[in-house]
Amino acid sequence: MENILGYYLLPHPPIIIPDIGKGEEKKIEKTSLACNCIGREIADIKPDTIIIITPHAAMFSDAIAVSDDDIIYGDLSQFGCTNIRMNIPIDRQFNIRLGTACHLEGIPSVLVNSDFLENYNVSYELDHGTLVPLYFVNKYYNDYNLVHITYSMIGNINLYKFGMAVKKIAEELNRKAVIIASGDLSHKLKDEGPYSYSPYGEKFDHELLKNLENGDVVGAFNMNKTMVEEAGQCALNSVYILLGAMEGKEINGELLSYEGPFGVGYSVMKLRRGSENKSNLDLLIKDKEEKFKKKLNSKNPYVKLARENLNHYFSRGKEIAEISNLPSELLAQRHGVFVSLKKFGNLRGCIGTIAPTTNSVGQEIIRNSIEAAIHDPRFPAVLEDELQDIDISVDVLMDSVPCEKEELDPKRYGVIVSSSGRRGLLLPDLEGVDTVEEQLNIACDKANIDSEGYYNIEKFEVVRYKEI
Repeated sequence: MENILGYYLLPHPPIIIPDIGKGEEKKIEKTSLACNCIGREIADIKPDTIIIITPHAAMFSDAIAVSDDDIIYGDLSQFGCTNIRMNIPIDRQFNIRLGTACHLEGIPSVLVNSDFLENYNVSYELDHGTLVPLYFVNKYYNDYNLVHITYSMIGNINLYKFGMAVKKIAEELNRKAVIIASGDLSHKLKDEGPYSYSPYGEKFDHELLKNLENGDVVGAFNMNKTMVEEAGQCALNSVYILLGAMEGKEINGELLSYEGPFGVGYSVMKLRRGSENKSNLDLLIKDKEEKFKKKLNSKNPYVKLARENLNHYFSRGKEIAEISNLPSELLAQRHGVFVSLKKFGNLRGCIGTIAPTTNSVGQEIIRNSIEAAIHDPRFPAVLEDELQDIDISVDVLMDSVPCEKEELDPKRYGVIVSSSGRRGLLLPDLEGVDTVEEQLNIACDKANIDSEGYYNIEKFEVVRYKEI
């Protein structure tokens, strides 16, 4: 017997609520109608527990957070709406069992309450990623307890396994439940949206929704990394957990609406488990193993050398010494090199040199790959068992030239700022750095230079090599 009786992807634009939109909500009327449809459907189910995954509550980089006081409160006063308030009881029995299951499975998670979050100067409250979807539920039904989950950047397979744990606990406790993945799609559909336009935005939305409609779980997990990074979305990790809760059967999705008039993609979708058995987890693990093999066998000599050097360091305790067999392009040139390590899309280490400090680019990569993994002061040292989840990029820096602020372009040029013996560098084309002002402020901050004062500016281009 199924215990989770509804699976939904819902957006969370506060503007959809009339008291906030003040007429603008009419531009997303199809979204509103679809959300109301979901609210009525959940009322017909009459769940004991609603499980909701949000991107906008207290988030930790290394663990999924599950809210765990007896009651959780929230309102939309930050959006100028004081008459919509929610005070919802938490299903703490579910939480405790879920926390135990995650511990046994090695899935990083933490139960958080008001006392715990106070240590981080964070409020224990419902966020708009939860309040907006539940606004459409509470219009029709409010006799439920809540499991309130904030996802974390712990890797897509861990998120999927967390969803599996949610399903397992619902069955063990015989909870009649529904699960809502709260998330907006690309925020870069228009120049007048919250972020600058990106052609990847519409592509991301279309591809994700197509994968969900077709029940292509591996496809949803295997979308182009650049497209995902550039889309500026907050739904995908919620979806990974939702899909994990559907593990064991074929699935399909029914798209009720999709709109984006404000430059943000809003999707309302119902998903269903079919009758045919299918282990998507097995497919995802196999896919991950194949991707790692491709990294090890990369044809790109720059990232290949960085990975081989890290493997050599962890297996033998020292960097590669023999370089005579390296491709000539790595030995014939001298440039500064930055090596960046990312884990689950988040920076895990980055060290580099503005100008060459060794006799070749190859030696620069060897030196800086170890430095990035072991000696970046912002992070603990990388462990060997993390290597499979790490993506490597190598930036080869061209010579810098003095310039004026007006000559900068953060997508094309990196920047070096200097003043009174202090220097700060920022690489080009970094996620979240869209303007010259942002680029200069970050570079100045890194060098402890007053961005409002006088400083010298240099620009440079890079050749970036990334693992596919």
